[in-house]
Amino acid sequence: MICLDSSKPAASFQIRRRPFTEREITDPRTMFAIDVDRILHSKAYARYIDKTQVFYMVKNSHITHRVHHVQMVSRLARTIGARLNLDLDLLEAAALGHDIGHPPFGHDGEGFLSELCQQAGIDPFVHSVMSVRFLERLEKKGKGLFLTLAVLDAVLCHDGETKYSEVVPDQGEPTFEHFESRIKRRLANPKALIRPLTREGCVVRLCDSISYVGRDLEDAMELGLALREKIPTEVTEVLGNTNGTIIFKLVEDLVSRSCNEDKLTALSPAVAEALAKLKKFNFEHIYYNPAVKREAPKIQKLYRILFERLSDDFKKGGQLPHCQKFLAGLDQNYPQTNSPYEMARDFIAGMADEYFLALATELLLPKWNIESFI
Repeated sequence: MICLDSSKPAASFQIRRRPFTEREITDPRTMFAIDVDRILHSKAYARYIDKTQVFYMVKNSHITHRVHHVQMVSRLARTIGARLNLDLDLLEAAALGHDIGHPPFGHDGEGFLSELCQQAGIDPFVHSVMSVRFLERLEKKGKGLFLTLAVLDAVLCHDGETKYSEVVPDQGEPTFEHFESRIKRRLANPKALIRPLTREGCVVRLCDSISYVGRDLEDAMELGLALREKIPTEVTEVLGNTNGTIIFKLVEDLVSRSCNEDKLTALSPAVAEALAKLKKFNFEHIYYNPAVKREAPKIQKLYRILFERLSDDFKKGGQLPHCQKFLAGLDQNYPQTNSPYEMARDFIAGMADEYFLALATELLLPKWNIESFI
């Protein structure tokens, strides 16, 4: 099914980035195509390749990493967007940028870091807010990428953990002032429902769930968890029991349910219920599985030690070589406008898993002095 109405949401084209430079006026690319390229060429995007999706401390090249996940979200969003006549560049930019703020070791790492932040007296760590922070405040030596508000808003609101199976765009003002208030709301209550301003943002929000729910099952079975036969019958009868059939059923249902709607992006009730049951199954058999969480207590301890060590060093102006290099990549006013705990949070959030472990090893393990103390 393809929607025949060629109109596109006006809000998608009324929203602009903070500065509107002369170069962009003559640039042959669309505003959102510029955003796609800026995200792809960012340092934060490059770090995706070594960041965990679900399974960490596993030597298996076939397991999904964060970079693979965002590419799948992008592909799904563009596939659905083409059939709903949405802006494909906006969809791609939002999909590729939505998880840039994820810290090492996936959602476990996010929980560990959030707890440390709150104990230090700063805002809880929320990866969607951190994604916006990287894109707006930390990239390009602190200048940011100057992305459009529509992309930043979709990144902030993506929330693939949501239990909602339908999304209607928020009717708030498409201004940066309103956007800043939504960030504060998300930090005040990380579980609060914050709807995207555009329908493209709504599609990315649902594609986040569609992209991982079946893929996580396949990854778990790749690692030896026999789960396919355990999937509830009420799920398999609606969605099937492989990643391919699950994605196909969800995409076809979403397009069919949303095609004749001006604003609503949704799954049908029966499919939404099956998806909810599949997510519950994944939580019970994968995400909370003791075998999957085996190394989590050690990672949590390393998070605490690194956070404390880095924040202590930032209090002294950043004397460790790694902290000096981190600060050199940011605006000179960054230390004056951020507390040592916020700097430690930003530094850790940008780390890939292997860098996190390598830094922990370097800072924590004693070194031999073979010849002398000179």
